[in-house]
Amino acid sequence: MTGALTTLAADLRCSCLHAAAFCASTLALAALGVGALSPAAFAADPSAFSGATGSQLPAGWRVVGLPERYAKPVTAIDITPIEGTKVLRLKADSSYGNAVFATSGASVSSASASISFKWRLDKPLPNANLLAKDADDVALKVCLSFDMPLGNIPFAERALFRLAQFSSPDKLPTATLCYVWDTTLAVDTELANAYTKRLRYIVLNSGSAQLGKWQTHKRNIAADFKRAFGAESDTTPAISAVLVGADADNTRDSSLAYVGDIALTP
Repeated sequence: MTGALTTLAADLRCSCLHAAAFCASTLALAALGVGALSPAAFAADPSAFSGATGSQLPAGWRVVGLPERYAKPVTAIDITPIEGTKVLRLKADSSYGNAVFATSGASVSSASASISFKWRLDKPLPNANLLAKDADDVALKVCLSFDMPLGNIPFAERALFRLAQFSSPDKLPTATLCYVWDTTLAVDTELANAYTKRLRYIVLNSGSAQLGKWQTHKRNIAADFKRAFGAESDTTPAISAVLVGADADNTRDSSLAYVGDIALTP
């Protein structure tokens, strides 16, 4: 159980922010789950990587690694130009890390609400396996965290979640959906994290045939949430954060990936 609690706290807490470079008070409240804007629209798209200054992440984005007590390096995440456009670069090396952007409780009020992005994987993790706890790594993921009511979670998972929350200084999201580029799983596979069902995956790209090539995706948020968490909620909760990450701490391997601007469309 200790391993499950550690992974739950580590993966879920990565979508929580204390503040941001702009609108700090509003975003801090959003990170705590009490800041809400109009349900008619998203608070804002995540700050564009293409508009960043230098190699630093644009305003509102924050790199989060595992707590220091786990003594694991943080995935190198920065901005770099490719083909004349600045994009997010993720270099995992036996490491774990996410770039996180709080969305101020963005409401998914429309059935057509979507998330759009492009990504590119140059170096995969051949030994990663999302079905195995000892190889639960991913070279590239774009995630949405949701503020689903705690009462919706099955009793046993709720108890585990509360223990994880007790050990975390931040409010943990009750549901996180990650789109991933996997090594072996078939495209469109949907599965739960090997440690906790609070984190679900949908495979958008797989294998090596498209390595080094930009892939563009647009996903219906409500449809994907229903697919992953529909047994627990009839509606799509507010989005608390957008995450982009890569980890290779279990396989102790290295990977290289890029992500372009991310748009949330109400």
